Amino acid sequence: MNPLIGRKQEIKQLKSYLKSRKSEFVAVYGRRRVGKTFLVRKTYEDNFSFQLTGLANASMKQQLAQFHAALVKYALDVEWQPELPPDWFSAFRQLADFLEKLPEKEKKVVFLDELPWLDTHNSKFISGLEHFWNSWASARDDVVLIVCGSAASWMLNNLLKNKGGLHNRVTDRIKLAPFSLRETEDFLHEKNAVYNRYQTLLIYMTFGGIPYYLDFIRPEKSAMQNINDLCFHADAPLRLEYDSLYVSLFNKHERHVAVIEALATKGKGLTRKEIIKQTKLTDGGGLTRILKELEESNFIRRYKTFGKKQNKGLYQLVDLYSLFYLRFIKNTDEDDENLWLNSIETPTFFAWGGYAFEMVCLHHVVQIKKALGISGVQTSTSTWQSKKAQIDLIIDRKDQVINLCEMKFSVSPFTIDKKYSENLNNKSAQFRQVTKTEKALFLTLITTYGIAPNKYSGMVRNSLDMDVLFE
Repeated sequence: MNPLIGRKQEIKQLKSYLKSRKSEFVAVYGRRRVGKTFLVRKTYEDNFSFQLTGLANASMKQQLAQFHAALVKYALDVEWQPELPPDWFSAFRQLADFLEKLPEKEKKVVFLDELPWLDTHNSKFISGLEHFWNSWASARDDVVLIVCGSAASWMLNNLLKNKGGLHNRVTDRIKLAPFSLRETEDFLHEKNAVYNRYQTLLIYMTFGGIPYYLDFIRPEKSAMQNINDLCFHADAPLRLEYDSLYVSLFNKHERHVAVIEALATKGKGLTRKEIIKQTKLTDGGGLTRILKELEESNFIRRYKTFGKKQNKGLYQLVDLYSLFYLRFIKNTDEDDENLWLNSIETPTFFAWGGYAFEMVCLHHVVQIKKALGISGVQTSTSTWQSKKAQIDLIIDRKDQVINLCEMKFSVSPFTIDKKYSENLNNKSAQFRQVTKTEKALFLTLITTYGIAPNKYSGMVRNSLDMDVLFE
């Protein structure tokens, strides 16, 4: 099995349950392909008392048969032969009987993977799980129940926000995010890919930090060749990923896709009202649920506007694969197998690169703060716009300073010319005038290769290059 890259906090969290003085009910969730199952299995090294993975598109009878086969396998050591359970109440009763036969002093780790698939129509799976936890496992101090699933709507609505017998029963949750740039670099190094950081950045801007996508990278090819091969050939493995991605995660996924495609049209994001206008979705609880599910699955983020209440914030698309698909793959001819290679350093390439690089920076605000030397300073991040100016990222600091951050993607050191210097001065002045802030304003530029020195470069207080994002 491949080594486990990164995930230090999540590993520490999972291992801590083995030392807990009470039983633990832990939900691991996140977007499809992010590595949830791999994390749990690698952390516990397959030392489970019981493990079950749900079957896609299977009946309750088939799921129960799968459960029975797994229980028979694990029960061999205790010389016990369970019968095929007729329902989930019986199945969980058998599981409890089996776990009681194991040594009393050791933690009993139960891993139920792809939980949403187990909950087939009218199966009463959730009721059986409730009864197992409430009537047996929670009364003990030696059970670690790990449940996992990619279907965000199911995990949120049936487990984490359950209003029935599982209400507030989940003792902990792990929301697994995509890799950071540093973790992506480490992952690619494990594959013997010797890319420079610009190539690694391009891969990240295309696929995000999704381990499943990154595992397709062939180290003998350049980053550009890999992107072309994985997305544009007729049989490219990631060409059709977008179509199955949202179907597998959300009920009535068409509405989620409508929101994603609306957000892809505007880099700065959209307000709730603008989303309603573009998608024709009705306002209300349904839209709130859709936005929350997309946010919890790391496809979008809610981003505060400086000086305004949180409910006046913007929603932005931050899933980099979805952005790349909508900009380059959707509606293209699969016979044009070199479309990407022919797009390199064209206006279309740089338009996408500007948006994608900005999203990468927003994924790495912690690293930006570290590079600015303000990790220990209380801050809040936001965006800002007026009728005359827009600022991509604002870091409002408790030490009476505001960093006005601009992100610029380029293939060489970025040159501040007279026009852009005037633009920066105008933004700073507009911000000061509109917000009435008395804090010091530090112009901050985050670029791929830094700033080319000239007579205008001195106006930037902080110049950061892509290396800081890899910290």
